[in-house]
Amino acid sequence: MHFNDEYIDFHCHPSLKPFGKSFNYTPKGIHIGHRSSKRSIWHYDPPSITDKLLNYFTGLTKFSQANFTSLAKGGVGIVCVSLYPLEKWFVRNKMNSELLLDLASNFALGVGGKRVDYLQGITDYFRDLETQYDFYRQLDGKIVRLPEGKFRYKLVNSFTEIQKIKNENKSGSKVHTICVILSIEGLHVLNTGLRQSYSEVEVLTNLEKIKNWGFRPFFITIAHHFWNQLCGHSESLSGIILKFADQTEGLNQGFTPLGRKVLERLVDDTDNKRIIPDIKHMSVQARKEYYQILDSGNPNFKNLPVIASHAACNGLKSFDDPLPANPKTASKLNPVAINLFDEEIIRIAKSKGIIGLQLDERRIVNKKTLKKTKKSLKRNKIMHYRSELLWNQIQHIAEVLDAEGLFAWGCMAIGSDFDGIIDSLNGFWTAEELPFLADFLERHAYNYMLAHNLVNAVNVIPADEIITRLMSANGKTILQEYFIKVQN
Repeated sequence: MHFNDEYIDFHCHPSLKPFGKSFNYTPKGIHIGHRSSKRSIWHYDPPSITDKLLNYFTGLTKFSQANFTSLAKGGVGIVCVSLYPLEKWFVRNKMNSELLLDLASNFALGVGGKRVDYLQGITDYFRDLETQYDFYRQLDGKIVRLPEGKFRYKLVNSFTEIQKIKNENKSGSKVHTICVILSIEGLHVLNTGLRQSYSEVEVLTNLEKIKNWGFRPFFITIAHHFWNQLCGHSESLSGIILKFADQTEGLNQGFTPLGRKVLERLVDDTDNKRIIPDIKHMSVQARKEYYQILDSGNPNFKNLPVIASHAACNGLKSFDDPLPANPKTASKLNPVAINLFDEEIIRIAKSKGIIGLQLDERRIVNKKTLKKTKKSLKRNKIMHYRSELLWNQIQHIAEVLDAEGLFAWGCMAIGSDFDGIIDSLNGFWTAEELPFLADFLERHAYNYMLAHNLVNAVNVIPADEIITRLMSANGKTILQEYFIKVQN
């Protein structure tokens, strides 16, 4: 069976569930090679009808979306995996005991009850991060036998390594390899945000340890769901979690003095070990401050691409003028502060950065659009209607950039956020459905280009080229430019 391996996913969490399930055993954090084990990143767990109904009515994702078997079946050859110690404030919050148990059970559906217990009492996020890093290293390069053939994943340090692996795959290698790039979500991993005193020396020491890993992260999300004492965050939760998990501390704040020190050290490239900041989850204030630093002439931030690994656009013009400049597309989008403003889309494109479009229904469109989306019992119609929700984002970005006289199709990619506690597009439940998503998006692109609203001739390109760029080519361009191995 031939596998397409051209797709790139800039943000997903393949290890979140199997790593969590490893806490049910002693010792914790042991990665099992056989795909039959729930402690294996290869464990194949496609959604049942019950799983889909549960997701449809509650938004809860019990099944695995980004296990490596699904990634392989879905044609993902390069994946940016997110190391993410879940913040304890998901499971230590203002709920009474009964509701706390309910929420803990919801998490347990994905990560296991023992993992929830551990998170409730966690005192060292950095140690948890190191254990997750080790989880990936345990099976790095190890061959796994699936019904479709022999597979492995390989942690990589550069685009040169990726090209070498790709050439091996194309030359008829009997082992199919998925290239794995590490990233981190949330700088609470430096051991802050525990609502207790912290050590600046420890924080900076932990960052140095990460920069010296054998497989250094390509990018790191600075903020996440809760206050990390480094950088303010945007409101990001919804439903019952938002009601009981309090995000208010640090919400909409900027960088702290220590946060600025961490940011400066993160991008310092004097030792060729720069890590690129990821703006997702930053508050508007923090993003303003970050962009000011980018424009300040500081040599460490010169020519730095702006990365939003798993994002969506809100349709609003700018921080200072938060009104839709392009109402036709903007009226369908979710106008929340965590999403990108038009001025940020333009900045990302000019910086040769990337917008990894996430596949979370709640984030990419507003409630009105979601409610008006046509329903059907036929799978192909569901896929057509739901893929259009993502196409709205693509069209909006293209028209914003075209109006600015820029190339419209060069900064978009997929950053699915699969297994990141998202409510994925109905019909596109897991990474296995990505080829279907590409096909349906190409239909929307084709229909759009028949009667497009684009001014610049350079932006009038075939539909298949638009989708090839989205699914792979744009991602390869940024990796080739910035994912470079340290020269010893």
